[in-house]
Amino acid sequence: MAGLREMLRCEYPIMQGPIGALNSPRLVAAISEAGAFGMLALGFSSPEEARKLAGEVRGLTDKPFGANLMIMNPANAEILDILKDAGVTVVTTSVGAPSKIYPLIHALGMHGLHVVLSLPHAVKAAKDGVDGLVVSGAESGGIRSVASESSTLVLIPLVADHVAVPIVAAGGIADARGYRAALALGAQGVQIGTRLIASEESPAPQAWKEAIVACRDGGTALLPVREMNTKMRVIVNQKMQDLLADPAADVSKAFPFANAPKAWTTGDFDLFPAGAGQVAALIREIKPVKAIVAEMVS
Repeated sequence: MAGLREMLRCEYPIMQGPIGALNSPRLVAAISEAGAFGMLALGFSSPEEARKLAGEVRGLTDKPFGANLMIMNPANAEILDILKDAGVTVVTTSVGAPSKIYPLIHALGMHGLHVVLSLPHAVKAAKDGVDGLVVSGAESGGIRSVASESSTLVLIPLVADHVAVPIVAAGGIADARGYRAALALGAQGVQIGTRLIASEESPAPQAWKEAIVACRDGGTALLPVREMNTKMRVIVNQKMQDLLADPAADVSKAFPFANAPKAWTTGDFDLFPAGAGQVAALIREIKPVKAIVAEMVS
């Protein structure tokens, strides 16, 4: 079984948390150039979009990078071929049964790590033949389960006790302390998202970066996303705070997920709040990617 470093082939076992709204070849390339592992978010992308994005990244760096795929995307077989041609050897997968896509991944000589939010899902994915797991604790940003979740501090060693595949820890990691703690808990690497949103190379609007820097302890909350029967961790703004204080208010209805793309490109968070993990409370300044990675491994 290949280890994480052997799979990633980069200097540091630090993976970018892929965020569809921030699908920037410049950011992906900067992360890989800094010695970490940049990731495209190809969730429901078309083959044409995947070809364009992967080609742009490859034009900016000759270092390894990867992509996240949502298993339910019917175009995945073609997208995997495109990624293979671009020199991608590692993908992460989410939203679906690994058994539906891992035969394709392995047939191309590629490796795949599946994103999981709980121990039962981790054990099942390992049995389904994944090459590794991205284990995402409750404090992570992004889409979360409606079920009760465990924190990274609990979930990583719990999963490590039950599976033999490499583990990448996600959630609550933004600096060297979090990086070292994740390795001590049983992970072989980390995935970071919120910290990279607040980077100089990030295409996020300045308002999003500043919202992360301004976030304090308890500054995020789980927003119900009715359209997908999930929750999303976001930074609580004044509009959301006022709604949460009103027992009669329907917070989910006030922030339809259809508004998220526009909010995240314009910085108008009255349309939909800025996404971020709880670790935003630890982020105090916007930095170049190279400095973020260097600080994390110092």
